[in-house]
Amino acid sequence: MAVDTIIYRPVRDEFAYTFGGRMPVAQVRSGDILQVHTEDCFGGLVRGPADLPSQVCRMPYLNPVSGPFFVEDAEPGDTLAVHVVSIVPARDWGVSSTFPHFGALTSTSHAALQLPLEERVWRYDIDQQTAAVRFHATRSGHSVDLPLNPMIGTIGVAPAGMEVRSTIVPDMHGGNLDTPELRAGTTVYFGVNMHGAMLALGDGHARQGEGEACGVGVEIATITTLALEVIKGVSTAWPRLETDREIMSIGCARPLEDAYRIAHRDLVGWTSQLTGLDELDAYQLVSQAGRAPIGNVCDPNYTVLAAVDKGLLPQPQPVHDGVHARLRQRAAGLR
Repeated sequence: MAVDTIIYRPVRDEFAYTFGGRMPVAQVRSGDILQVHTEDCFGGLVRGPADLPSQVCRMPYLNPVSGPFFVEDAEPGDTLAVHVVSIVPARDWGVSSTFPHFGALTSTSHAALQLPLEERVWRYDIDQQTAAVRFHATRSGHSVDLPLNPMIGTIGVAPAGMEVRSTIVPDMHGGNLDTPELRAGTTVYFGVNMHGAMLALGDGHARQGEGEACGVGVEIATITTLALEVIKGVSTAWPRLETDREIMSIGCARPLEDAYRIAHRDLVGWTSQLTGLDELDAYQLVSQAGRAPIGNVCDPNYTVLAAVDKGLLPQPQPVHDGVHARLRQRAAGLR
């Protein structure tokens, strides 16, 4: 079967703000390469310290995604494998902000005596030649270069049961996962919930610390290239990631410990399946060998990952017959 490269660049009124409830913007096939232009979480309207989101953005139209894309032959009970080939900043700047009632270290709007945080915007310079993201303090002349580490904050498929979910919410379908692990070289696996899967993505970050403490990464527009493959007759309840080195399960919930439990319960089962270990043996191994990167602690659901090095697993089977390696090799052929 011939492999096509589909390039999609939306105009402003084509962006979506939900997963589910939208008609597809394009049709793709298993095996295709998809190059998608995405906008930042502010829709490109916040460009510097003078552009306060509450003044220049139209609430609640934040976190636009490009898509959805109808994937031929994807049916409920299948898995959609999405390999991130590359994430290229579309502009030489990005922005971040604080909000009065948003983020991990602010008062709430309904149960606090202290004043809310000030709304403030930071503009970051992005230098792709030196792979640097330059932080500028707003109240002094201090600046520092941070490593450029592009990621996609929001990616997912349509939820089950014809449900419609805001793009700000992470859950079983994916969504606003906000984990730095969603970078180039990573394959993400989504359980398909409806005919065509309806893949969508956006909310690029030039970089983000684990937890996204202030609630906002270094927000950028991107040109993101993906390689797709439908895995028939196999599904997963929660999104999973695979890199050359690790497998990772994602859990989304509140409180944070429930997100932790979901991710680790899934990884223990996955480890048992791949290795043939008894489930309690797998639990013990993950307990001692695993790590738990935090995605976000700000969104309507929090995101926690459970990760384990594949090299520490006893004789693991390749995930989905080696789809990550196949997609990685296909991506290498694009360069």
